[in-house]
Amino acid sequence: MCVDALKDIYRSVVLAKLLYASPAWWGFATTYDKQRIGAFVRRDVRLGLYGSSDHTPTQLAEDADERLLRSIKYSEHHVLQQFLPEHLLSQLQYSTTTPQLHLGHRN
Repeated sequence: MCVDALKDIYRSVVLAKLLYASPAWWGFATTYDKQRIGAFVRRDVRLGLYGSSDHTPTQLAEDADERLLRSIKYSEHHVLQQFLPEHLLSQLQYSTTTPQLHLGHRN
């Protein structure tokens, strides 16, 4: 199997399983847990399965967190939107094309 195919499989299977539902549990993971995940990925970098310049597990988990928050904020029918703080909800302004967040005018 070629190296590119192995890297694709690693990303789509191993990293996906490793970081599955990370927005739900990443905040509860200890520093030790995160270090172990990082060490696992670094070992795979040495094996050539993951690029050394690719995102770290912390970056991947933070990206997933941001995507989840964005989908909650900008979808008025999202089931989790009811749990957002009121000050975030009051800043949202929906339009028929794209949702926008207005923070007020600068003086």
